[in-house]
Amino acid sequence: MRVLIVDDSRSSLAFLGHVIGALEGIEIESCLRPTQALALATTTQFDLVLVDHVMPEMDGVEVTRRLRAADAYRLVPIVMVTSDNSPALRVRAIAAGATDFVNKPFDSTELQARVRNLLALRQSQIELADRAAWLAREVESATRHLVEREEEIIWRLARAIEYRDGDTGEHVSRVAQVSSMIAGAIGLTPERCRVIYLAAPLHDIGKIGIADAILSKPGMLTPDELEVMRTHVSIGARILEHGSSQVIRTAELIAQSHHERWDGAGYPDRLSGTDIPIEARVVAIADVFDALCSVRPYKQAWPIEEARREIVSLAGTHFDPACVAAFELRWPEIEALMTGAPEPARLAG
Repeated sequence: MRVLIVDDSRSSLAFLGHVIGALEGIEIESCLRPTQALALATTTQFDLVLVDHVMPEMDGVEVTRRLRAADAYRLVPIVMVTSDNSPALRVRAIAAGATDFVNKPFDSTELQARVRNLLALRQSQIELADRAAWLAREVESATRHLVEREEEIIWRLARAIEYRDGDTGEHVSRVAQVSSMIAGAIGLTPERCRVIYLAAPLHDIGKIGIADAILSKPGMLTPDELEVMRTHVSIGARILEHGSSQVIRTAELIAQSHHERWDGAGYPDRLSGTDIPIEARVVAIADVFDALCSVRPYKQAWPIEEARREIVSLAGTHFDPACVAAFELRWPEIEALMTGAPEPARLAG
Protein backbone atom coordinates (compact mmCIF):
# COMPACT_ATOMS: atom_id res chain seq x y z
CA MET A 1 0.00 0.00 0.00
CA ARG A 2 1.33 3.46 -0.90
CA VAL A 3 1.17 6.33 1.61
CA LEU A 4 1.77 10.00 0.76
CA ILE A 5 2.81 12.36 3.57
CA VAL A 6 2.66 16.13 2.96
CA ASP A 7 4.18 18.43 5.58
CA ASP A 8 6.38 21.51 5.33
CA SER A 9 8.29 20.45 8.48
CA ARG A 10 11.19 18.06 7.89
CA SER A 11 11.04 16.85 11.50
CA SER A 12 7.32 16.05 11.20
CA LEU A 13 7.93 14.23 7.92
CA ALA A 14 10.71 12.21 9.53
CA PHE A 15 8.62 11.30 12.56
CA LEU A 16 5.51 10.37 10.56
CA GLY A 17 7.62 8.35 8.13
CA HIS A 18 9.35 6.50 10.96
CA VAL A 19 6.12 5.60 12.80
CA ILE A 20 4.12 4.62 9.72
CA GLY A 21 7.11 2.90 8.12
CA ALA A 22 7.19 0.47 11.05
CA LEU A 23 3.99 -1.10 9.68
CA GLU A 24 4.42 -3.96 7.20
CA GLY A 25 3.60 -3.73 3.52
CA ILE A 26 3.76 0.06 3.23
CA GLU A 27 5.64 2.24 0.75
CA ILE A 28 5.99 5.89 1.76
CA GLU A 29 6.50 9.05 -0.31
CA SER A 30 7.15 12.37 1.49
CA CYS A 31 6.70 15.91 0.15
CA LEU A 32 7.61 19.21 1.77
CA ARG A 33 5.58 21.26 -0.71
CA PRO A 34 1.86 20.81 -1.49
CA THR A 35 2.34 21.53 -5.21
CA GLN A 36 4.97 18.81 -5.37
CA ALA A 37 2.56 16.39 -3.66
CA LEU A 38 -0.31 17.22 -6.02
CA ALA A 39 1.93 16.72 -9.04
CA LEU A 40 3.14 13.38 -7.68
CA ALA A 41 -0.45 12.26 -7.04
CA THR A 42 -1.24 12.67 -10.74
CA THR A 43 1.36 10.04 -11.69
CA THR A 44 1.20 7.72 -8.68
CA GLN A 45 -1.89 6.17 -7.13
CA PHE A 46 -1.64 6.48 -3.35
CA ASP A 47 -3.85 4.49 -0.97
CA LEU A 48 -3.64 6.94 1.95
CA VAL A 49 -2.70 10.62 2.20
CA LEU A 50 -1.64 12.44 5.38
CA VAL A 51 -1.56 16.21 4.92
CA ASP A 52 -0.53 18.93 7.35
CA HIS A 53 -3.00 21.72 7.96
CA VAL A 54 -0.74 24.80 8.05
CA MET A 55 1.67 25.13 5.08
CA PRO A 56 2.98 28.19 3.20
CA GLU A 57 1.89 27.41 -0.42
CA MET A 58 -1.63 26.26 0.43
CA ASP A 59 -3.19 24.78 3.52
CA GLY A 60 -4.19 21.17 3.99
CA VAL A 61 -7.86 21.90 3.38
CA GLU A 62 -7.08 23.15 -0.14
CA VAL A 63 -4.80 20.19 -0.81
CA THR A 64 -7.61 17.88 0.27
CA ARG A 65 -10.12 19.67 -1.96
CA ARG A 66 -7.85 19.40 -5.00
CA LEU A 67 -7.16 15.73 -4.42
CA ARG A 68 -10.85 14.97 -4.08
CA ALA A 69 -11.51 16.70 -7.40
CA ALA A 70 -9.54 13.92 -9.12
CA ASP A 71 -11.43 10.69 -9.86
CA ALA A 72 -8.48 8.62 -8.67
CA TYR A 73 -8.75 10.14 -5.18
CA ARG A 74 -12.52 10.24 -4.84
CA LEU A 75 -12.46 7.39 -2.27
CA VAL A 76 -8.86 7.41 -1.02
CA PRO A 77 -8.66 8.12 2.76
CA ILE A 78 -7.18 11.58 3.47
CA VAL A 79 -6.05 12.41 7.01
CA MET A 80 -5.65 15.99 8.22
CA VAL A 81 -2.66 16.46 10.54
CA THR A 82 -3.18 19.48 12.80
CA SER A 83 -2.73 21.02 16.24
CA ASP A 84 -5.92 23.05 15.73
CA ASN A 85 -8.85 21.29 17.38
CA SER A 86 -11.42 23.97 16.58
CA PRO A 87 -14.82 22.81 15.25
CA ALA A 88 -14.61 25.36 12.43
CA LEU A 89 -11.48 23.72 11.00
CA ARG A 90 -12.97 20.27 11.24
CA VAL A 91 -16.10 21.39 9.42
CA ARG A 92 -14.01 22.97 6.63
CA ALA A 93 -11.79 19.91 6.36
CA ILE A 94 -14.69 17.46 6.29
CA ALA A 95 -16.47 19.59 3.69
CA ALA A 96 -13.31 19.46 1.57
CA GLY A 97 -13.23 15.65 1.86
CA ALA A 98 -11.06 14.81 4.87
CA THR A 99 -11.64 11.30 6.17
CA ASP A 100 -10.00 11.58 9.60
CA PHE A 101 -7.82 13.79 11.82
CA VAL A 102 -4.52 13.22 13.63
CA ASN A 103 -3.67 15.70 16.35
CA LYS A 104 -0.25 17.12 17.15
CA PRO A 105 1.65 16.16 19.23
CA PHE A 106 1.46 12.64 17.79
CA ASP A 107 0.74 9.49 19.72
CA SER A 108 2.63 6.74 17.89
CA THR A 109 0.29 3.91 18.89
CA GLU A 110 -2.83 5.85 17.95
CA LEU A 111 -1.26 6.99 14.66
CA GLN A 112 -0.36 3.44 13.67
CA ALA A 113 -3.82 2.19 14.60
CA ARG A 114 -5.53 4.88 12.53
CA VAL A 115 -3.27 4.24 9.54
CA ARG A 116 -3.75 0.48 9.82
CA ASN A 117 -7.55 0.83 9.93
CA LEU A 118 -7.70 3.30 7.05
CA LEU A 119 -5.49 1.12 4.87
CA ALA A 120 -7.69 -1.87 5.67
CA LEU A 121 -10.66 0.21 4.52
CA ARG A 122 -8.82 1.13 1.36
CA GLN A 123 -7.94 -2.51 0.69
CA SER A 124 -11.61 -3.43 1.01
CA GLN A 125 -12.50 -0.68 -1.46
CA ILE A 126 -9.97 -2.01 -3.96
CA GLU A 127 -11.23 -5.57 -3.59
CA LEU A 128 -14.86 -4.47 -3.98
CA ALA A 129 -13.97 -2.43 -7.07
CA ASP A 130 -12.10 -5.39 -8.56
CA ARG A 131 -15.06 -7.66 -7.80
CA ALA A 132 -17.50 -5.19 -9.34
CA ALA A 133 -15.34 -4.90 -12.46
CA TRP A 134 -15.14 -8.70 -12.73
CA LEU A 135 -18.91 -9.01 -12.35
CA ALA A 136 -19.44 -6.30 -14.99
CA ARG A 137 -17.21 -8.21 -17.41
CA GLU A 138 -19.04 -11.45 -16.69
CA VAL A 139 -22.45 -9.82 -17.21
CA GLU A 140 -21.24 -8.20 -20.44
CA SER A 141 -19.91 -11.53 -21.67
CA ALA A 142 -23.10 -13.38 -20.76
CA THR A 143 -25.24 -10.68 -22.38
CA ARG A 144 -23.14 -10.78 -25.53
CA HIS A 145 -23.52 -14.54 -25.75
CA LEU A 146 -27.29 -14.26 -25.29
CA VAL A 147 -27.50 -11.64 -28.03
CA GLU A 148 -25.37 -13.77 -30.34
CA ARG A 149 -27.60 -16.79 -29.76
CA GLU A 150 -30.73 -14.71 -30.36
CA GLU A 151 -29.28 -13.38 -33.61
CA GLU A 152 -28.25 -16.85 -34.76
CA ILE A 153 -31.72 -18.27 -34.13
CA ILE A 154 -33.36 -15.35 -35.98
CA TRP A 155 -31.18 -15.75 -39.05
CA ARG A 156 -31.51 -19.52 -39.21
CA LEU A 157 -35.29 -19.32 -38.87
CA ALA A 158 -35.54 -16.56 -41.48
CA ARG A 159 -33.42 -18.48 -43.95
CA ALA A 160 -35.51 -21.62 -43.41
CA ILE A 161 -38.63 -19.64 -44.27
CA GLU A 162 -36.99 -18.26 -47.40
CA TYR A 163 -35.97 -21.72 -48.58
CA ARG A 164 -39.59 -22.82 -48.21
CA ASP A 165 -40.62 -19.80 -50.26
CA GLY A 166 -38.30 -20.89 -53.06
CA ASP A 167 -35.49 -18.43 -52.31
CA THR A 168 -31.90 -19.09 -51.30
CA GLY A 169 -32.18 -17.03 -48.17
CA GLU A 170 -30.37 -14.01 -49.64
CA HIS A 171 -33.60 -12.01 -49.85
CA VAL A 172 -33.89 -11.69 -46.06
CA SER A 173 -30.26 -10.68 -45.79
CA ARG A 174 -30.65 -7.93 -48.38
CA VAL A 175 -33.92 -6.71 -46.85
CA ALA A 176 -32.22 -6.49 -43.46
CA GLN A 177 -29.27 -4.52 -44.82
CA VAL A 178 -31.36 -2.11 -46.91
CA SER A 179 -33.74 -1.60 -43.98
CA SER A 180 -30.82 -0.70 -41.73
CA MET A 181 -29.52 1.78 -44.31
CA ILE A 182 -32.90 3.49 -44.62
CA ALA A 183 -33.39 3.55 -40.85
CA GLY A 184 -30.03 5.24 -40.37
CA ALA A 185 -30.75 7.80 -43.10
CA ILE A 186 -34.02 8.92 -41.47
CA GLY A 187 -32.16 9.55 -38.22
CA LEU A 188 -32.98 6.52 -36.09
CA THR A 189 -30.41 5.72 -33.42
CA PRO A 190 -27.76 3.07 -34.09
CA GLU A 191 -29.47 0.78 -31.57
CA ARG A 192 -32.86 1.08 -33.32
CA CYS A 193 -31.15 0.48 -36.66
CA ARG A 194 -29.60 -2.67 -35.22
CA VAL A 195 -32.96 -3.88 -33.89
CA ILE A 196 -34.60 -3.28 -37.28
CA TYR A 197 -31.72 -5.09 -38.99
CA LEU A 198 -32.32 -8.14 -36.79
CA ALA A 199 -36.13 -7.98 -36.87
CA ALA A 200 -36.52 -7.43 -40.63
CA PRO A 201 -35.60 -11.04 -41.62
CA LEU A 202 -38.74 -12.25 -39.82
CA HIS A 203 -41.13 -10.01 -41.79
CA ASP A 204 -42.58 -12.96 -43.74
CA ILE A 205 -42.44 -15.58 -41.01
CA GLY A 206 -46.20 -16.03 -41.36
CA LYS A 207 -45.69 -17.67 -44.77
CA ILE A 208 -44.89 -20.84 -42.85
CA GLY A 209 -48.67 -21.15 -42.44
CA ILE A 210 -49.50 -20.77 -46.15
CA ALA A 211 -50.11 -23.87 -48.25
CA ASP A 212 -47.40 -24.80 -50.77
CA ALA A 213 -49.92 -24.76 -53.60
CA ILE A 214 -50.44 -21.04 -53.06
CA LEU A 215 -46.97 -20.09 -51.86
CA SER A 216 -45.23 -21.71 -54.85
CA LYS A 217 -47.87 -21.20 -57.51
CA PRO A 218 -46.11 -20.31 -60.79
CA GLY A 219 -48.84 -17.99 -62.06
CA MET A 220 -50.89 -15.15 -60.69
CA LEU A 221 -53.04 -15.89 -57.65
CA THR A 222 -56.82 -15.91 -57.85
CA PRO A 223 -58.71 -13.44 -55.63
CA ASP A 224 -59.43 -16.21 -53.12
CA GLU A 225 -55.81 -17.37 -53.13
CA LEU A 226 -54.66 -13.78 -52.69
CA GLU A 227 -56.82 -13.45 -49.59
CA VAL A 228 -55.25 -16.60 -48.17
CA MET A 229 -51.77 -15.31 -48.99
CA ARG A 230 -52.52 -12.05 -47.19
CA THR A 231 -53.19 -13.93 -43.97
CA HIS A 232 -49.44 -14.46 -43.62
CA VAL A 233 -49.17 -11.08 -41.89
CA SER A 234 -51.58 -11.99 -39.09
CA ILE A 235 -50.08 -15.49 -38.83
CA GLY A 236 -46.64 -13.92 -38.48
CA ALA A 237 -47.84 -11.47 -35.84
CA ARG A 238 -49.37 -14.32 -33.83
CA ILE A 239 -46.16 -16.34 -34.03
CA LEU A 240 -44.19 -13.38 -32.68
CA GLU A 241 -46.68 -11.91 -30.20
CA HIS A 242 -45.84 -11.41 -26.51
CA GLY A 243 -42.10 -11.41 -27.19
CA SER A 244 -39.84 -10.56 -24.27
CA SER A 245 -36.99 -9.08 -26.34
CA GLN A 246 -37.01 -5.77 -28.20
CA VAL A 247 -36.06 -7.56 -31.41
CA ILE A 248 -39.04 -9.93 -31.30
CA ARG A 249 -41.45 -7.14 -30.34
CA THR A 250 -40.20 -5.10 -33.29
CA ALA A 251 -40.43 -8.13 -35.56
CA GLU A 252 -44.09 -8.50 -34.56
CA LEU A 253 -44.81 -4.90 -35.59
CA ILE A 254 -43.05 -5.42 -38.92
CA ALA A 255 -44.76 -8.75 -39.64
CA GLN A 256 -48.17 -7.24 -38.91
CA SER A 257 -47.78 -3.95 -40.80
CA HIS A 258 -45.22 -4.25 -43.60
CA HIS A 259 -48.03 -4.51 -46.20
CA GLU A 260 -49.83 -1.38 -45.00
CA ARG A 261 -49.68 1.61 -47.37
CA TRP A 262 -49.03 5.28 -46.70
CA ASP A 263 -52.39 6.13 -48.37
CA GLY A 264 -54.33 3.60 -46.28
CA ALA A 265 -55.00 1.14 -49.12
CA GLY A 266 -52.86 -1.64 -47.67
CA TYR A 267 -53.67 -4.57 -45.40
CA PRO A 268 -54.57 -6.02 -42.95
CA ASP A 269 -55.66 -2.98 -40.89
CA ARG A 270 -55.73 -0.26 -43.59
CA LEU A 271 -53.45 1.95 -41.51
CA SER A 272 -52.19 5.11 -43.12
CA GLY A 273 -49.42 7.68 -42.69
CA THR A 274 -47.63 7.75 -39.40
CA ASP A 275 -50.15 5.36 -37.85
CA ILE A 276 -48.05 2.67 -39.52
CA PRO A 277 -45.09 1.80 -37.25
CA ILE A 278 -41.91 3.40 -38.57
CA GLU A 279 -40.17 0.01 -38.50
CA ALA A 280 -42.79 -1.40 -40.88
CA ARG A 281 -42.59 1.66 -43.16
CA VAL A 282 -38.84 1.17 -43.46
CA VAL A 283 -38.97 -2.57 -44.12
CA ALA A 284 -41.84 -2.20 -46.62
CA ILE A 285 -39.57 -0.32 -49.02
CA ALA A 286 -36.67 -2.75 -48.61
CA ASP A 287 -38.98 -5.75 -49.06
CA VAL A 288 -40.75 -4.48 -52.19
CA PHE A 289 -37.52 -3.25 -53.75
CA ASP A 290 -35.71 -6.56 -53.30
CA ALA A 291 -38.79 -8.53 -54.40
CA LEU A 292 -38.88 -6.49 -57.63
CA CYS A 293 -35.20 -7.28 -58.21
CA SER A 294 -35.67 -11.02 -57.54
CA VAL A 295 -36.97 -13.89 -59.63
CA ARG A 296 -40.30 -15.22 -58.40
CA PRO A 297 -42.42 -18.15 -59.66
CA TYR A 298 -44.76 -15.60 -61.25
CA LYS A 299 -42.23 -13.05 -62.64
CA GLN A 300 -38.71 -12.29 -63.79
CA ALA A 301 -36.32 -10.01 -61.91
CA TRP A 302 -36.48 -6.30 -62.69
CA PRO A 303 -33.32 -4.30 -63.46
CA ILE A 304 -32.35 -2.48 -60.28
CA GLU A 305 -32.69 1.00 -61.83
CA GLU A 306 -36.21 0.19 -62.95
CA ALA A 307 -37.02 -1.09 -59.45
CA ARG A 308 -35.53 2.09 -57.99
CA ARG A 309 -37.76 4.26 -60.20
CA GLU A 310 -40.77 2.23 -59.11
CA ILE A 311 -40.03 2.82 -55.43
CA VAL A 312 -39.58 6.56 -56.01
CA SER A 313 -42.81 6.77 -58.02
CA LEU A 314 -44.76 5.25 -55.11
CA ALA A 315 -43.66 7.85 -52.55
CA GLY A 316 -46.73 9.37 -50.91
CA THR A 317 -49.05 6.59 -52.03
CA HIS A 318 -47.57 3.21 -51.18
CA PHE A 319 -44.56 4.41 -49.18
CA ASP A 320 -43.65 7.03 -46.59
CA PRO A 321 -42.06 9.91 -48.59
CA ALA A 322 -39.42 10.44 -45.90
CA CYS A 323 -38.40 6.80 -46.08
CA VAL A 324 -38.23 6.97 -49.89
CA ALA A 325 -36.01 10.05 -49.59
CA ALA A 326 -33.77 8.08 -47.22
CA PHE A 327 -33.74 5.21 -49.74
CA GLU A 328 -32.55 7.65 -52.41
CA LEU A 329 -29.94 9.14 -50.06
CA ARG A 330 -28.41 5.71 -49.50
CA TRP A 331 -28.81 4.58 -53.10
CA PRO A 332 -25.06 4.28 -53.89
CA GLU A 333 -24.68 1.78 -51.03
CA ILE A 334 -27.90 -0.04 -51.92
CA GLU A 335 -26.79 -0.31 -55.55
CA ALA A 336 -23.42 -1.70 -54.45
CA LEU A 337 -25.20 -4.28 -52.29
CA MET A 338 -27.45 -5.40 -55.12
CA THR A 339 -24.72 -5.59 -57.75
CA GLY A 340 -21.94 -6.93 -55.56
CA ALA A 341 -19.76 -3.90 -56.37
CA PRO A 342 -17.45 -2.42 -53.71
CA GLU A 343 -19.37 -0.12 -51.40
CA PRO A 344 -18.73 3.56 -52.26
CA ALA A 345 -17.04 5.77 -49.69
CA ARG A 346 -19.41 7.89 -47.61
CA LEU A 347 -18.75 11.48 -46.68
CA ALA A 348 -18.34 12.14 -42.96
CA GLY A 349 -21.65 13.08 -41.31
